[in-house]
Amino acid sequence: MRVFVIAGEASGDKLGAALMAGLRQLRPDVTFDGVGGPLMQVEGLVSRFDMNELSVMGLAEILPKYRALKARIRQMADAVVETQPDLLITIDSPDFCLRVARLVKAASVIRTVHYVAPTVWAWRPGRAAKMAHHIDHVLALFPFEPPFMEAAGMDCDFVGHPVVAEPVATLADAAALGVGTVVLVLPGSRKGEVSRLADRFGAALALIAATVPDARFVIPTTGGVHALVQERVQQWAVPVTVLAPGSPDKAAWFKRADVALAASGTVSLELAANGTPMVIAYDMAWLSRIIISRMLKVDTVTLVNLVSETRVVPEFIGKNCDAGPIAQAVLAVLDNPKAQQAAMDVTMERLGLGGEAPGLRAARAVLARFEQASVKHDKPNGQ
Repeated sequence: MRVFVIAGEASGDKLGAALMAGLRQLRPDVTFDGVGGPLMQVEGLVSRFDMNELSVMGLAEILPKYRALKARIRQMADAVVETQPDLLITIDSPDFCLRVARLVKAASVIRTVHYVAPTVWAWRPGRAAKMAHHIDHVLALFPFEPPFMEAAGMDCDFVGHPVVAEPVATLADAAALGVGTVVLVLPGSRKGEVSRLADRFGAALALIAATVPDARFVIPTTGGVHALVQERVQQWAVPVTVLAPGSPDKAAWFKRADVALAASGTVSLELAANGTPMVIAYDMAWLSRIIISRMLKVDTVTLVNLVSETRVVPEFIGKNCDAGPIAQAVLAVLDNPKAQQAAMDVTMERLGLGGEAPGLRAARAVLARFEQASVKHDKPNGQ
């Protein structure tokens, strides 16, 4: 079995590696071609070019590289059509991957799989119908996503969220960090997020410190924002501990924290995995705020709230992202830290904790749907 697989950023590389490992376990004869990062290369992929070429986000970053990215899209589509694999699997990075799939479908009948369903349940639902023209099968990270994809005409399987496979620190590791009240601060993994949220997060921490004098504030960082975070916290009225990217203590701090103040995103699931209650805050550029607020189809953007079907995690989004209310919410969580526990437990259970690893589950879904499609194709008149 030959699989052409494409991932465009670090999170996709991790998903791709787990899927590839699952496919090799179930189909030892499988071979891989395509583009991926170091984790996928460990699983047997010889990447056709450096995956980092595709790791761009935002209009300002994409425009200078538009012609190069367009050429890579055509190159990948031509390579798929030329090599005629059994499957094309694209992983996240929809602006790149779905364009490749569209060109492939226009020139062949190769079966296409896309890993990570678009958030059509939150905004721009029309994306599913457009995607259905060139994607046969979707692998979903959230249990509520398959009906949206199936309604548009695609096969879709919930395969579990990768957060359930991530190791968490032990209570002993957490206890070794000492006593006192720990507030984990997560202002985002992109420079734009940190720039917009830093001042408001810093002001909120000052208010919290006035009420909780023993509070210790800890900020884990990623490589792309570490220097910016260090620069911005110099302007804050409270001392903070900034963890360098790859810090060996990061997991222990996630477990040790009494509460987290976090930017909206998948980090809320990482916090839930550690049983750490949270307050979510986020803002965006003013034009994006106006446009997205009008298009948004859900009343919460916090994944724990969505998956658990509760609204127990306080969130302060857009114009409501203000230091005073944020600080009050953090203090309220410290006063009643168990209020979110049931929702966090339900979230992890629904995302697949305790079940088969998501990568292997995804591999089973890919192979099962491929075999079904093959049988259907082989029957007379497609019956």
